[in-house]
Amino acid sequence: MTGLLETPYGTQDFLPAEAATKRITEQKIFELFASFGYEEVVTPAMEYLETLTTSGGRAIEPHLFKMFDRNNRTLALRHEMTTPIARLAVSRLKDSPLPLKLSYNANVFRFRNNQPGRQCEFYQAGVELLGVSNAFADAEIIALAAQALSVAGLEDFKICLGQVAFASGLMANLPPDVQAQIKTVIEHHDIVALNGLDIDSALKKIPTLQGGREVLNEAQTLADNERSRRALDNLTSIYRLLEIYGVADKITFDLGLIRDFEYYTGMVFEAYSPGVGYSLAGGGRYDNMLQDFGAACPATGFAVGIERILDARKFQGVEESARAKKFYLSFAAGQEVAAIRKAAELRAAGKVVEVSLTPQRKADAKKSCAEKFCTELVYLE
Repeated sequence: MTGLLETPYGTQDFLPAEAATKRITEQKIFELFASFGYEEVVTPAMEYLETLTTSGGRAIEPHLFKMFDRNNRTLALRHEMTTPIARLAVSRLKDSPLPLKLSYNANVFRFRNNQPGRQCEFYQAGVELLGVSNAFADAEIIALAAQALSVAGLEDFKICLGQVAFASGLMANLPPDVQAQIKTVIEHHDIVALNGLDIDSALKKIPTLQGGREVLNEAQTLADNERSRRALDNLTSIYRLLEIYGVADKITFDLGLIRDFEYYTGMVFEAYSPGVGYSLAGGGRYDNMLQDFGAACPATGFAVGIERILDARKFQGVEESARAKKFYLSFAAGQEVAAIRKAAELRAAGKVVEVSLTPQRKADAKKSCAEKFCTELVYLE
């Protein structure tokens, strides 16, 4: 019988106070997205497996929750939202004028070891900007991510900003298997393994290229090809725009940042907060994905992890978002009709009213009002 009371592996319940803080935080973030002109879309929780495994998605397949429909086609629960939105944009919004600015708030699923910040079901809010390939679009995405963390109540955080084309340019002449090996050790921050590879010294310096604007100057001395130089110019342009947005103080460069999805083609970023050992948000440019769905189109975007933001809020001592103040309306026997009418009157005035479902004495009503954390008692007798 114990199993009847447990949640499945990697999932969790949100109790009323937690759910209220989650909802209010999501609402603030979503209002920010709307203020930038992003419109909400909703996609199914499940997609066909072949949809989710495009754009290098084969690597994620072992982490998907899969099932079969009645026609024996393989389905999977979405593991992130960028791929479903790319499918939606190409299939349902193909005639819409560009750029497309889309937002979402959804639960996603990924089978993995259950540890802090890494659950099997988790919640994301994010945006996708389709149809523009310049630094101006990338800067808007990064600035929006920074502002989303701010409106969620966080003050102490940093955004690590990189550009995948910088490392790709340095590796361009190497065999594909060697490139894959280098990317893996950089992604895992395995400096010892990287130094043990028989590769150019410039590649071994990539993980050390972290810090302020001076990092870009140092990287310029290593950039021996046009692709890497363009990547650094792109980061310089983005940073200048972020200064205008007023969020440059939140930016630190990390040219060793290689995100775990294979479809990124330009700038990439992740946001971190002290005391939380995992990223709060992440995103980047993915110009090739929509081509895999049959319509080439540049794109950039990001997602924030809602539970991760809630964890960071607790660590930074941010108070839980206050639930709406409630009236507790109780009544003596025979006052049921009056209670319904009074509650309707208060709700029409914008009040939150919980009505007793049985007659009570006034002393019992006062006790119930306190137990339910209501702020004001209305008693009819």
